Amino acid sequence: MRFGSVPVVEAQGTILAHSIDPGGASSLDFSKGVLLSADHVAALVGRGVAEVTVARLDPGDLHEDAAAARIADALCGSGLVASGAATGRVNLRASAAGIVEVDPDAINTINRINPAITVATVAEWARLNARGLAVTVKIIPFAAPEVDVARACAAGHGAVHLRGPTLGHASLIETRTGEADPPEKGRQSVKGRLDRLSVALGERVIVPHRIAEIAFALTHAPGELLLILTGSATSDTLDIAPQAVRAAGGEVLHYGMPVDPGNLLVLGRIGTRPVIGLPGCARSPALNGADWVMERVICGVPLNRIDIPGMGVGGLLKEIPSRPRPREG
Repeated sequence: MRFGSVPVVEAQGTILAHSIDPGGASSLDFSKGVLLSADHVAALVGRGVAEVTVARLDPGDLHEDAAAARIADALCGSGLVASGAATGRVNLRASAAGIVEVDPDAINTINRINPAITVATVAEWARLNARGLAVTVKIIPFAAPEVDVARACAAGHGAVHLRGPTLGHASLIETRTGEADPPEKGRQSVKGRLDRLSVALGERVIVPHRIAEIAFALTHAPGELLLILTGSATSDTLDIAPQAVRAAGGEVLHYGMPVDPGNLLVLGRIGTRPVIGLPGCARSPALNGADWVMERVICGVPLNRIDIPGMGVGGLLKEIPSRPRPREG
């Protein structure tokens, strides 16, 4: 692609690089990116404009819109819908609520092919509502070499998908350490999280904070996803909630996570059903580590692919007001 000033009389068939006001009334479009026609040239000449800054495509170049559309089409996996190309940009949006699965190596490869070609995505595993923006493909200049566009398409084929919910019903077991039932706030916060992915929450279940009672409740809970919100924090993999999972015939896959708030999370399974022992911060609607794990479990990410130890970078989240021991002080 060649870029620079040319005499107006030589500008037909080039791409206008900067919007201009030709003066006077005109039905012609003189905005940035317009392909200049003979009528454009005549109008500019008639108004005394001598030169314009333009882009001229060389053989082997693709117009910005065509290049962006090709790359977006290659990237677009299941659950995503592409917008029409405009000003060298195509967006990929979620067709429904879900989480975004991204191949970071593929995206990084594309972005290193040619500075003219850029792809930006939301963070890997980000949750989106329907129509949420997942990816934007932007060609920076007015064209990109077709050979580089082809390389980008090959590197990025199917690199971004939307995982929708695969579970539709959850059971929450709450525990009490005394005679009083826990406040409703915790259950409502959990329900709000499930609602975002259209997961129904079963009837309220409250049991004493003891292994046998929790195990019994887990065994008889109808949900495809089993959640535990304890009245006393889980302090060890041999504490009450993890031991209840084992007593119910299940296994504990992981305890603790490098996300704050959210450290005291338990991940396990009973048969084919995933179990999440929620940290106390799940009583707040604020983002915490449990959100990341719940969303991936609900959207069908295999439990052995949920890399909890790998969540530390970016895992220092906003402080919540209800935190028993604030970080500061």
